[in-house]
Amino acid sequence: MAAPGTDTVAAPARRERTGWYFYDWANSAFSTTVVTVFLGPFLTTTAEIAAGCPLGTDDCTGRVHPFGISVAAGSFFPYVVSLSVFLTVFVLPIMGAIADRAPRKKPLLASAAFLGAAATIGFVFVTGDRYWLGGILFLIANIAFGASIVVYNSFLPQLAGPDERDKVSSRGWALGYLGGGLLLAANLVAVVLLSIDGDDQRTMDIARFCIVSAGVWWAVFTLLPLRWLREHPAAGATEQRGNVLTDGFKQLGHTLRSLKAYPLTLFFLLAYLVYNDGIQTVIALAAQFGSEELDLGQSTLIVTILIVQFLAFGGALLLGALAARIGARKTVLLSLVLWMLVIGAAFWLPSGQPLPFMLLGAGIGLVLGGSQALSRSLFSQLIPEGKEGEYYGFYEISDKGTSWLGPLLFGLIFQLTDSYRLGIISLVVFFVIGGILLALVPMRRAIVAAGNTPPRLL
Repeated sequence: MAAPGTDTVAAPARRERTGWYFYDWANSAFSTTVVTVFLGPFLTTTAEIAAGCPLGTDDCTGRVHPFGISVAAGSFFPYVVSLSVFLTVFVLPIMGAIADRAPRKKPLLASAAFLGAAATIGFVFVTGDRYWLGGILFLIANIAFGASIVVYNSFLPQLAGPDERDKVSSRGWALGYLGGGLLLAANLVAVVLLSIDGDDQRTMDIARFCIVSAGVWWAVFTLLPLRWLREHPAAGATEQRGNVLTDGFKQLGHTLRSLKAYPLTLFFLLAYLVYNDGIQTVIALAAQFGSEELDLGQSTLIVTILIVQFLAFGGALLLGALAARIGARKTVLLSLVLWMLVIGAAFWLPSGQPLPFMLLGAGIGLVLGGSQALSRSLFSQLIPEGKEGEYYGFYEISDKGTSWLGPLLFGLIFQLTDSYRLGIISLVVFFVIGGILLALVPMRRAIVAAGNTPPRLL
């Protein structure tokens, strides 16, 4: 079998690629319906209830005390996001090492996906002031989500050669945004038809069941990639004789010791972790910013995220096409400049006016999918053969809603200043530093150093 990093890789069946695309369709419901729209306002309101603020109270200054730690109710959700990613720092690289050692990856994908979906469905029990239960379920779901993406991403080098990966990765992201947008559209219909003005408890119940719907969607559509994907065991996987988990820890240790052999790969990963931390913080906290700072209703937030989703579908394909003309790295750098403009505009958004917020969402949608899809395909070029799971484990630490420095900074600034606007503008630093680091990576030399064949354009 030819090396997956060369142009001589056998073309996989169209059905297998379609199966791979559909896991993005399945899991994106968690990113959109849960992380981006409903969970921030829902968990914040639940924490405010626990802090003694009645439903519908504006500017709650109460505090909750998880494990005896005093936390501003408005900071609880970003702190939980940050904690979940701190934990993934330990879990995801180990999951990647296990995926590279295991002779079959699909059971790993199934286990992580169904665990995350079950935790999301468990939000049916998050009622009243049970903010702590919501926090625990989100921790489980978000870590399982990241673990499943590690395994999912590790299939990419076997599905496409160097010159095809930008296209294949972009199609996956595009289909994911489309699927996530369709479920969110259905939830918008539910919010509009079932909500009653002035009945805040009913609004909370609707939000809770919308979160649950994302878990059901995630579980059901995961069945398609599990049926259509083929196993692509690494060369060393068939030689594995011991316990997969134990060998995963051992292999992770070996990888950590050998990372110094690929310094340029690590340099790219550092750049990605910085700028993607900013992207994921915007995604995770946009709804909280819109509801708490701009006083926008849930229907406005959902419509805006729908705009983001459907424009991100086209934006991923558009930036993928641009990458075919000027190269993926140049396209990503351009998208980071656009991200800085978006963050700057967010700081000046007027309160109580839906239209400017929706226009900002349109700008986010155009750059969101492409910047992420092309980063994923760029990184695939820098992974040594047979190490896909392990390296994507490190990559996934800051991917798809698993950022931690950004939410931590956002939460700290809010706690110190009571200003969500200052929290959002502080995120510009991630795009500036990440863009500078990415521009300094000698991509062609880095790809060759990893033992792979560079694509025609970078």
